[in-house]
Amino acid sequence: MHSMSPSDASGAIGLPSFFNTRGRKVEPLTIAEPGRASIYTCGPTVYRYAHLGNLRSFLLADLVVRICQFAGLKTRQVVNITDIGHMTDEVTGEGDDKILLAAEVEGKSPSEIADFYTGAFLDDCALAGMTPADDYPRASKHISEMIELIECLLDKGNAYVSGGSVYFDVSTFPGYGSLSGNSLKQLKPGHRKVVTDPQKRRAEDFLLWKAAGPRRLVKFPSPWSEGYPGWHIECSAMSLKLLGDRIDIHTAGIDLVFPHHEDEIAQSDAATGHRVVGHWIHGEHLLMSGNKMAKSAGNTLRMTDIAESGLDPLAFRLLMFGARYRKQVHFSMEALEAADTSLTRLRRAFGDLGEPLPLDELEMSSSATRAHEEFSKAVMSDIDTATAVRVLYSTASNRSIPSIQRVSLAAAWDRILGLNLTDTQSTHTPEPKISGEEVLELIKARDAARASRDFTEADRIRDRLAEAGVVLTDTPAGTDWYHG
Repeated sequence: MHSMSPSDASGAIGLPSFFNTRGRKVEPLTIAEPGRASIYTCGPTVYRYAHLGNLRSFLLADLVVRICQFAGLKTRQVVNITDIGHMTDEVTGEGDDKILLAAEVEGKSPSEIADFYTGAFLDDCALAGMTPADDYPRASKHISEMIELIECLLDKGNAYVSGGSVYFDVSTFPGYGSLSGNSLKQLKPGHRKVVTDPQKRRAEDFLLWKAAGPRRLVKFPSPWSEGYPGWHIECSAMSLKLLGDRIDIHTAGIDLVFPHHEDEIAQSDAATGHRVVGHWIHGEHLLMSGNKMAKSAGNTLRMTDIAESGLDPLAFRLLMFGARYRKQVHFSMEALEAADTSLTRLRRAFGDLGEPLPLDELEMSSSATRAHEEFSKAVMSDIDTATAVRVLYSTASNRSIPSIQRVSLAAAWDRILGLNLTDTQSTHTPEPKISGEEVLELIKARDAARASRDFTEADRIRDRLAEAGVVLTDTPAGTDWYHG
């Protein structure tokens, strides 16, 4: 028997290791500021519901945050909200704005579309048991930062103006292609299409600012034209603004490696003169019926579909843990139902063992110590959730480990797994006190009250949100919020 120290209890044997897409190998995490990890996650474009395939990439980000905290680090995570519609071909500027198309179809304004689907996204994340990010910046609230960044790139000679639009000159950034493995010779014109924007000097250059056409409703003034930012500049501007020029981790799905993250590296590193992001972590696709889950394939499901089917939404987490994030996963309702059954059994197994205690207050048996070491090694070694879950199942039935130690291990590990393992009251994730959509509506009402100088009503709304665990931060660009 031995008593665990606080560091033993957290599993914090050094820092975690993750597969770094840029180096194409598993590397120990390096952090810019001792004891803290900064994490940027590419968020949704809010013109439609997020599906389970989208949610898998955000589950990866949730695991990264939890593992960093498990390792004893304080974390700050930013998840952006793209509420400025992307074009069908964001490189050439041809095609329609997806948010405007959704607004036309649903009979709502672009801002109403963005507000509605932002709320739906946050509700889906809550159903999936994800820890809320520290900030959800909206692209439309950070146009000034994007313009400043573009001006910086122009001053440094990395960009040029053509026809009121601004483009990044890829030839000025020698490291272009280091993330994806593409070289300039390999690139097709326009990255994705053979059609080339005639305003560009070279086919591989990409858009920073687009002069608005006559159909464009949402546009902004700039030194070059009335227009709107390119997709890639949004993330560079918001990440640099909110996390600084040394960002420890950047997460997203594998489909964003090129061109989005390749272009983001070019912008951020060229502007700062050094490598901004230390670790790039990308998750693989979720497949259904043999194809990538996507709206265009007609094979999507939402978290609400799981809840409405009578299954626990957290069963989706357990199902995804069956494979490492860098492997494709085949989704089926049969597999989800099996995960739901397994989750119920795990909760019953641990729930019958009593109330958990902090691990550092227990004299742990050798079997319990070994189990904790195996679990910690698995999650700290490139998020090996499959091994971690096997250790969890084994511990649930291991009677050589005293009951109080088993349930306490489950509670400690649940800081990463997020499965409510010791919750026997309900088989479902507790509903949030207030939905994301309701939060956005109340913020609008508070803004209106402040504008009319009804500060009593504005304070009442703030207090109501605070009671629901929502923290507001007023900025010159608007009101940001997060769950406290």
